[in-house]
Amino acid sequence: MEEQEAEGRAARLGVLKVVVAQGTNLAIRDFTSSDPYVVVRLADRNAKTKVINSCLNPVWNEEMVFSIKEPVGVIKFEVFDRDRFKQDDKMGHAFLDLQPVAAATKLRRALQLTTGETKLRKVAPGADNCLISDTFVTYSGGEVVLDCRLRLRDVESGELFVTIKWIEAVAR
Repeated sequence: MEEQEAEGRAARLGVLKVVVAQGTNLAIRDFTSSDPYVVVRLADRNAKTKVINSCLNPVWNEEMVFSIKEPVGVIKFEVFDRDRFKQDDKMGHAFLDLQPVAAATKLRRALQLTTGETKLRKVAPGADNCLISDTFVTYSGGEVVLDCRLRLRDVESGELFVTIKWIEAVAR
């Protein structure tokens, strides 16, 4: 019986929503500005924001949805400057290990949380992420949520503000 329940939990699908909210202090790649967009990569799947023309502090507020079994692996964010007549310029990248989201999901199940808002886990900047400061994985409104500021790497400046939301499918 326990084995069947474990298998059912492992096979349960969910939805990982990635909200690319905004960028700040992005690098200049054209004469005085850039035309930035973000590519989000999770395993073998990619999604892309719209291009914001002539802006170093773009606001995208775009949500990408990935149907997956568990919130595991590393999610990558690559920022580019769109160019019309040549290859798009790189404007940095950031990454975030989804392990804290997976651990918080297990804790939410163990605590049997269904309502309210609860801080489940603190996540600190480290080698497995590009976080700028400590943040928390919270449970709110049926979603496990991680709001974070990420410092872009391999570039002179830039930050991304993103939100990761995990919505577990309801067991039947």
